[in-house]
Amino acid sequence: MALTTAEIAECTGGRLIGPGDLTVSAFEAMDQAQPGQITFITDAKRARLWDDCQATAALIAKDLDLEPGEGRALIEVNSIEVAQAHVLDAFAPPQTTPPQGVHPTAIIDESAQLADDVCIGPGCVVGARVKLEPGVVLHANVTLFDDVVIGAGSVLWSGAVVRERCEIGSGCTLHCNAVIGADGFSFVPAPDGKGILRIPQIGTVKIGHQVEIGANSCVDRAKFSATTIGDGTKIDNLVQIGHNCRIGRCVIIAGCCAVGGSTTIGDGTVIGGGCRIRDNALIGTGVTLAGGSGMIDTHVPDGETWAGVPAFEGRVAVRQHFALQKLPGVLKQLKKKGVID
Repeated sequence: MALTTAEIAECTGGRLIGPGDLTVSAFEAMDQAQPGQITFITDAKRARLWDDCQATAALIAKDLDLEPGEGRALIEVNSIEVAQAHVLDAFAPPQTTPPQGVHPTAIIDESAQLADDVCIGPGCVVGARVKLEPGVVLHANVTLFDDVVIGAGSVLWSGAVVRERCEIGSGCTLHCNAVIGADGFSFVPAPDGKGILRIPQIGTVKIGHQVEIGANSCVDRAKFSATTIGDGTKIDNLVQIGHNCRIGRCVIIAGCCAVGGSTTIGDGTVIGGGCRIRDNALIGTGVTLAGGSGMIDTHVPDGETWAGVPAFEGRVAVRQHFALQKLPGVLKQLKKKGVID
């Protein structure tokens, strides 16, 4: 799909600088952009590269002193990220969807309740008493165990598995091979000391509306009650959510994180990639955990930023970082003075 620069300005709510009849049909980074494409400029450093860039147009942050040049245009926007979302959505090809109805190779229990307009692809298995609300899409080889409920308009991509009695809200997306409701990891030493006793996991998972869960991520079922994920939360690929966790609304969890069981994460918290959070932790609302952090502490107050391994409040983590950088020199001086060997 192609858009004129005037149309892009309109769909992004931006201010057009330059001609409005230029046509672009793709988005690209500055160093790879070609004529007929649009790029983005976030700061003065990138702005200096504009003269050598081949793109026809660019989204630019406010307060940048930049001229479009001959035969090119700039669109000044309040937020580059939000504007990108609008432009990329306009350029996006139609999403692949199975035909409406049930593929002949799918196995559907006769007690399942399917809305008339569901799309169920090849190889899917839908268990007893499953309820699929209007607009649900199951791509190839999705498995839904007994008594699962999938809300209206939710999309489950190939290989996703939802175990028995779990509930998924409306407008959710489960990417390929996501697993919802596998047993939580809960064991104790056997009384005779000769083995390991498994604790039954008889709870469920309840996922809110507009939640997205990435490929190969796992949300474990609760030991009792339910593991819960609030409305609007976005979970990246390769994330592990332990049993009985309570994750709030509009939480962002980046890839390769592991969240220990019975942890609570407040609304609006952002967790960087590769974080490890111990079990029974209490992470407040509006918290930021820097990528790679290792949470050993059990409580992070609302609104704080933590970083490091083990993680500490941001200012403490920064002081520790610079202190460690100075440590080799300090040790050298102490050794020189004979204080240490």
